[in-house]
Amino acid sequence: MNKLVRSADEAVADIFDGAVIHFGGFAARGVPYELIAALKRKGAKNLTAVCNDIWGGWRNFPDVSVLVANRQVKKLIATFPVPASPLEKTPFEEQWRAGQIELEMCPQGTLAERLRAAGAGIPAFYTPTGAGTQFAEGKETRAFDGREYVLERALKADFALVHAHKGDRYGNLVYNKAARNFNPPMAMAARTTIAEVDIIVEPGELDPEAVVTPGIFVELVVRVPKKK
Repeated sequence: MNKLVRSADEAVADIFDGAVIHFGGFAARGVPYELIAALKRKGAKNLTAVCNDIWGGWRNFPDVSVLVANRQVKKLIATFPVPASPLEKTPFEEQWRAGQIELEMCPQGTLAERLRAAGAGIPAFYTPTGAGTQFAEGKETRAFDGREYVLERALKADFALVHAHKGDRYGNLVYNKAARNFNPPMAMAARTTIAEVDIIVEPGELDPEAVVTPGIFVELVVRVPKKK
């Protein structure tokens, strides 16, 4: 099945208002910049954005911050919602302080496991992370072997936007070094996964041992200009 589309705009054409979307990437690596830019042009609103971090972009590379600034995000689920430096003020922080956007903080390891669980068909799991803190408020807890654990739910999405280095028209993906971060578990955890890739190769050219995300988890692929 040929999953290639001609442009990032075509790839995000079916993303609807109110969608829950996973955005791959960690800091500047592995972020689906072109798909995010296309989603900004499309203008879908009331989105729930799931990502590791947003920090206002780097070298003019757009991350989820541009969607927040464009008033397209109603809720953010993230580990690092603001930059490390208190001197940097982002659109997210301004909107959050004004009560205009909802935030669900999630410890990084818990975020990764909630994604993995969603992709593996596991509805929830217990973790000691956050036990006895604000992260446990309103959640079921249980003791195992004398230690308290918090029940965390799997984190599914309507769409996942991911970035890979190479891909073929069947949707098989290979990542480049640190870009192999949140992209693989997000690709598994969404109903529709859209991948932007630097390079398109013919089926059979990818080393099967190097394919991290098999094509069964990917619905659409688009080649984008490689960022420098």
